[in-house]
Parts: sequence; C-alpha cells; structure tokens
Amino acid sequence: MVAVSVKRFTTDEFHRLGELGFFDNGPVELIRGELIEMSPKRTPHSVCNTRLVKRLILLLGERATVRGQEPITLSDLSEPSPDVVIAKYRQDDYLAGHPGPEDCWVVMEISDSTLGYDRSKKLSLYGESGVGHYWIFNLVNRQLEVYREPYEDNQGDYGYRQKLTYLPTEKVELPMGDCVLDLDGIFP
Repeated sequence: MVAVSVKRFTTDEFHRLGELGFFDNGPVELIRGELIEMSPKRTPHSVCNTRLVKRLILLLGERATVRGQEPITLSDLSEPSPDVVIAKYRQDDYLAGHPGPEDCWVVMEISDSTLGYDRSKKLSLYGESGVGHYWIFNLVNRQLEVYREPYEDNQGDYGYRQKLTYLPTEKVELPMGDCVLDLDGIFP
C-alpha cells in the first residue's frame, strides 16, 4: 500500500500562486491549507450583497470599514474572502495587510447553494480563529443567522455558543454599539 499525502498551502504560497496566474479561471479561497473554488454567485446572492454593502456604508460612514468580497487573513493556512466584513476603521484601508480576526467586528456570508458549507466548515473556521460575530444571510429560509461567542468544545471542535435568528422585517444591533441594521429590503 502506498501512502498518500495532501499538499497544504500557506498564505504566502497562496499569494505566489495568484501572482503566477493560477487562479485566472475564478475566485479561490485558502481554507485550512486547501484551495477551495468559490461557487458562481446567483442573482439573488448578488442583489443581497449589493443592498447589504450599500446599507452598511451609509449606516457606518467612517466608523468602520465595510469590505465586500475581500480577503481576511485568519492564520498562516486560511485566507477566506467573505461576502461582507465590517472591520475596524483604519486610515490606510488595510493597505499594509488584510484584516485579521482581531480587526473584524462582523464576518458575513450570503448563502444559498453554500448554506451547508457556511454553517459547518466556515462557522468552525471563524470560531476557531476567534471571529466574535459571524452572520449568515440565509437566502434559502430568508432569515439572518447571527452567531456569537466562539468556543471550543471538549472534543476540540469549534463553534459558537449563541445563535440568534432574525426575520427579514426585523432589526439587528451591530456589535460596535449604538448601530442598528434594518433588514427590511436587504433580502431579495
């Protein structure tokens, strides 16, 4: 029997592959050292993303940095590109490097075909990295799932202690204080 090993990539190797043109066929994320091809975005996903980013930019102004589908660096082996991130405001807009978990107020995914993946692999990854607030805009059930308080259970699995569900007509408080996001009109 021959042993098979999997090549895991670091973020530096991932960046170098990008510079060499290896990802010209579409977006790719680095998740725990593995290269993950991102699914094409359907129209409802794009509409929700556009409405959400526009609303957040108007709401937050320069109190925070709203990033749409831009990378965050979680570790030397993980650099996902969430649909939306609310990051702490920095004058350089993170020119010196992508935001890390300590910079992220909220990491958001908009989910239809990737709902299972976002609820399992991504949720575990963000919890393990210490992302304090993870939101899933669930287009399948037309609801916002808000996860808070990352933790590790006694089997070494990561997740969140709290899950709250918001309907598309409700309002949700942002974790940076005194900011409320009205969900009305965000879901397509």
